[in-house]
Amino acid sequence: MKNKKNTYPFCAIVGQEQMKKALILNIINPALGGVLIRGEKGTAKSTAVRALADLLPEMKVIEDCVFGCDPREKSTMCQSCLERSKKGETLPESTRKMMVIDLPVSATEDRVVGTLDIEHAIKKGEKKFEPGILAKANRSILYVDEVNLLDDHVVDVLLDSAAMGVNTIEREGVSYCHPANFVLVGTMNPEEGDLRPQLLDRFGLAVDVRGEGETKQRVEVIKRRLDYEKNPSEFDLKYKKEQSELGEQILKARENLKKVVFSDQILELSARISIEMGVDGHRADINMIKTALTIAAFNDQREITAEHLLEASALVLPHRMRRRPFEDGMLEFSKVEGIVKDYQERSIA
Repeated sequence: MKNKKNTYPFCAIVGQEQMKKALILNIINPALGGVLIRGEKGTAKSTAVRALADLLPEMKVIEDCVFGCDPREKSTMCQSCLERSKKGETLPESTRKMMVIDLPVSATEDRVVGTLDIEHAIKKGEKKFEPGILAKANRSILYVDEVNLLDDHVVDVLLDSAAMGVNTIEREGVSYCHPANFVLVGTMNPEEGDLRPQLLDRFGLAVDVRGEGETKQRVEVIKRRLDYEKNPSEFDLKYKKEQSELGEQILKARENLKKVVFSDQILELSARISIEMGVDGHRADINMIKTALTIAAFNDQREITAEHLLEASALVLPHRMRRRPFEDGMLEFSKVEGIVKDYQERSIA
């Protein structure tokens, strides 16, 4: 089907494999807690995010619900849809593509989370909620360009909602909750300032991107972009099969995710990596396992291996490395490889 918005195909993006992998894993498993993409301008960050939503087929939504609830999944329905369903009401259905909801840097907290009409609640004894950006982002991608320039408190609210899948608004003793199951993608240029370590740690995954360093790759980037601008529809057809196959692989991985298992030894390896790399807290350990589960599901495998954990660590650890004075807190990946190799050798012995 022709894409009316002429979105550049995800599979046509040259290189940037870590960025593409991180995005795909979050689409499979939004519980990973989002991805932070750090890098210079012009490295296909926003192109990849917008192309990602186009990979998947249309999804079923409750047509008159502002949150776009899934009519087949009562556990994630908003209160209104759930009550209507319990009363036996037939909920009107329609289909739509996953959307990319932009959150501007200037957004206030009220605009993000929505507002409660306190006066209406007092007079009528009922809650009146005005939806915010998080309501629109439910079951979609929430994209924040220049997330490092966003107010820290708003970033905190976003990360809370992304982790819990719920947005809670409280005003003058009145509270309201609604589903906020979205994939959070933040992009930033480190030259314009960094996020506080506390906020960095709460992003599930992070990748650093830069322009292609090889002439051949850069030439391919130019060729594909010019071909796309010349005739978007014809360009889309070149990647239609590849796009469809990747979309199907993602949908299959979502189902596989429930079946992947892990051993106590894998949990011990995850803990050992975090300890020896000097990572603070426990988020890294937990996210490493969740990411490894998702990688295994994407590869159509049923158990986490040390290789999955190694692959996951490259996405989970870089932004969590402890920074000391005069050091940049970069991940020594060779050290992680050594820990995993030692584990494998002891497992064989």
